Amino acid sequence: MIPRELLGTAQVPGGAEELRLYRHDRDFIIALDRNELMSSRMSGSEMALATMTCDRIAGRKKPYLLIGGYGMGFTLRAALEKLDKDARITVAELVPEVIAWARGPMVDVAAGCLEDPRVDLVMGDVGALIASCTGTYDAILLDVDNGPDGLTCEDNAQLYTKQGLRAARAALKPGGILAVWSATKDPPFTGRLLRAGFEVDEVGVRARSNGKGPMHVIWFAKSPA
Repeated sequence: MIPRELLGTAQVPGGAEELRLYRHDRDFIIALDRNELMSSRMSGSEMALATMTCDRIAGRKKPYLLIGGYGMGFTLRAALEKLDKDARITVAELVPEVIAWARGPMVDVAAGCLEDPRVDLVMGDVGALIASCTGTYDAILLDVDNGPDGLTCEDNAQLYTKQGLRAARAALKPGGILAVWSATKDPPFTGRLLRAGFEVDEVGVRARSNGKGPMHVIWFAKSPA
């Protein structure tokens, strides 16, 4: 059996536990305590977060996307493949080491996505970016936790509250999309989205791009036109 190799650790601002980057054979894993947050073997639902969002905003001129959480870059890479040269993407990442890993041991996985001229990397809290904008984004894609809670960082929980969802709705252009990734279903969160005035489409997506693996959930919440 091939053991995991610990490549790095990082403290999440406002979080109690350490992030750990492991290599297992040819795969990479980012874990928080005993929770495996993401793996390079199971990137299908992270890619679907981007591709299915882009499908929902197709036809918009010069679309502007905000991605909360770089992770392993699968969402960003998939969005870049779907969008044309006039698109813009801001990526908000709270943990500097995550970007250092992308440019270090995981440089082949990143495949240059952070250097794409359409991409603006912001080191900081995606919630602060959302709160500072009005009618700015065609889509906001959130994958900063294992679901609509504050697992990684307690402050992230604010993103999924009534106030946080209202801020997201205000930051979107008319008819824009708030897309939220989760490892599991969360009916109360669906209800909060509806009460915040969104039109909600909850979609189950397999973890792996080959249609296998656990079933993850993505909420596509459309703001009023």
